[in-house]
Amino acid sequence: MQDNRGLYRLDELRRVVDPGVIAVVGASETMGSFGQRTLANLSGFAGKVYGVNPKYREVSGRSCVPSLEDLPETPDSIVLCVARQLVEDTVQQAIRIGAGGAIVYASGFSETGLPARVAEQEQLVATAKRGGLRLVGPNCVGLSNLRTGALMNFMPDCGEMVRGRKIGRVAIVSQSGALGYAILQSITRGVSISHYLAAGNAADVDICDMIACMADDPEVGAITCLFEGLQSGQRFLEAARLAAAAGKPLIVYKAGNGEASGKAALSHTGTLVGSVAAYRAAFEECGAIVVDDLEAVIEMASFMTRNGPPRRGPGVGIMATSGGAGVINADKAEKAGLALPELAPQTRAALEQVVPDFGAVANPADLTAEVLKTASTFAHCLDAFVQDPSFSAVIVPLVFAHAGATGARAPVISDVAARSDCAVAAVWMTDWLEGPGSAVLDADERVTLFRSSERCANSIRAWMDWHARRAAATEGVAPRLSPCDAVATARAVIAAARAGGKALGERDSKRILAAYGIAVPREEVAATPEAAAAAATSIGFPVVVKVASTDILHKTEVEGIRLNLRDAEAVRAATEAVLAAAARHRPEARIVGVSVQSMVSPGVELVLGIQSDQQFGPLVVVGLGGVLVELLGDVATALAPTTPERARHMLSSLRGHKLLSGYRREEPRDIEAAVDVICRFSEMAADLGDLIGEADVNPLIVGRKGAVAADALIVLS
Repeated sequence: MQDNRGLYRLDELRRVVDPGVIAVVGASETMGSFGQRTLANLSGFAGKVYGVNPKYREVSGRSCVPSLEDLPETPDSIVLCVARQLVEDTVQQAIRIGAGGAIVYASGFSETGLPARVAEQEQLVATAKRGGLRLVGPNCVGLSNLRTGALMNFMPDCGEMVRGRKIGRVAIVSQSGALGYAILQSITRGVSISHYLAAGNAADVDICDMIACMADDPEVGAITCLFEGLQSGQRFLEAARLAAAAGKPLIVYKAGNGEASGKAALSHTGTLVGSVAAYRAAFEECGAIVVDDLEAVIEMASFMTRNGPPRRGPGVGIMATSGGAGVINADKAEKAGLALPELAPQTRAALEQVVPDFGAVANPADLTAEVLKTASTFAHCLDAFVQDPSFSAVIVPLVFAHAGATGARAPVISDVAARSDCAVAAVWMTDWLEGPGSAVLDADERVTLFRSSERCANSIRAWMDWHARRAAATEGVAPRLSPCDAVATARAVIAAARAGGKALGERDSKRILAAYGIAVPREEVAATPEAAAAAATSIGFPVVVKVASTDILHKTEVEGIRLNLRDAEAVRAATEAVLAAAARHRPEARIVGVSVQSMVSPGVELVLGIQSDQQFGPLVVVGLGGVLVELLGDVATALAPTTPERARHMLSSLRGHKLLSGYRREEPRDIEAAVDVICRFSEMAADLGDLIGEADVNPLIVGRKGAVAADALIVLS
């Protein structure tokens, strides 16, 4: 179920995520109990902690009272370490004393799928909302504010793990408590974290609220988000845009990307676009950075928080002391689309002072092991690289670990990075994953240590793209292209045609396209071969003849199309053949005759599609058209409506883009005409999202001048 309420912001969640007073209901000294673990984790908390349990007057050195009403002061946050059956009454007590929020560990609510338990969770949320109490969970690991030591979770030894660690600017937001905690444990190797927020069942406070809350926190520099699904796609977009507006990268890892919807789609688009494509389109729309590996989450976030915008050109330098390591990293950089410019003359001159003649003074560089003999020589080379005017980032592969090499090299890398505005990324290529020097680099606030060459290159690419997008985000909203009466015309056509079935005929579908200013061929419907010949003469040769039936959605599958007919006799013969073939293939179909249309000049064929997504609403899809669209699957997807800039990006992302831009001796096609049609089509998708379930324009023929929708299908929702 969609819940499109407004987002909870930091002001509404402050007492939960940044409490001054915490009460632990179910506080205990029983080792391993959630109450005991929570109190242990709170041992470093700078504020006040009270236990609530009638069995104790003191627990783990903390004052303990029989009930919430007995507390000497009002708690900001209450942690419920009690069984499911006691949660409702405890929440009511929390409301009576004016608490700010409650964190509910107990399981057994809606996650069971049992109707009674679902109703129990709904009742719990209703109670909390009536009382103005923010509820985190149930079925929740908890929340942790590492800045204050408010580690309100039951994970074993979390307090010991965090104590004494450097606190950073990366916030972890996660649906899964365990998965988020796995990322939090990177703190043990020096990575700095600010918050760990787990949503559990997200009955009230969900990951969208948590993202918005962290977007408002001035000390947070980047937000990571791990989740499987959303209750509201629109609220996620709103939260992500808040993060972007605050200048905070949102790094997203979405699990559960298998397509198993099992729906029977009627259009080409319906078979091509599933929920994964919808999520990807949403992430693109709101500027979220998507990672496909869990291992990439914290590396990406660390790199983004440790580096501001690229200060120089788009180039990357690779400074290796191993030829093989340099080549590997160059391969990954080129795969990510990173530029590897030649060394500047001053960089080359500096390196040639110390690199032996059997090395390679280039990009990538092979400095050889000779430069590792002294720290000053290695520093001299790295200084030259980070000062090269073509490099915004420098990659330093580290291929082996021992105290005399990486242990000594790590401080040098840190020192050089500290006095440079160039981003420095070290790649740990040794299988001694936490060997000497790794902790120094993991904890450094100017160097990012990657344990994968590919993840390093992808992070640099994402960093450059994210900042480029921010720099271009001042353009404003693109003006609407469609005529002002398009919506009314389209709705009237749909209302009149609805009685004919779920799918509109080609003629009605094209009438709607034409209302939005999309060019379509001239067309007449004829019931007989003679009427078809007369229609063709009126339209002008050459023409196309197609079977006309709302029951036949894909005409090629019933041999229902004849092209390039140049005289009346050819039209008569084609009409007879088309009607006979359709009757043979689909004897049950209602056939009204044939559609006679003007023949569109040859061009590159695209397919445009509309697909309605449960979470994000209407999507617009662009791909190579014709009968091969489902076979090739070369498509791009965006939320509707889309902008000209995004429409151009969709086209350029297609593998077949060269067909449009000019391939071999072919002249370029009218890409701007295709962009115009995509934008108008996307406006149609947004306007009619409540009526249209699926739609195709297949093909959209893009010529040297102009683009024409040669065929269309609209399926009503």
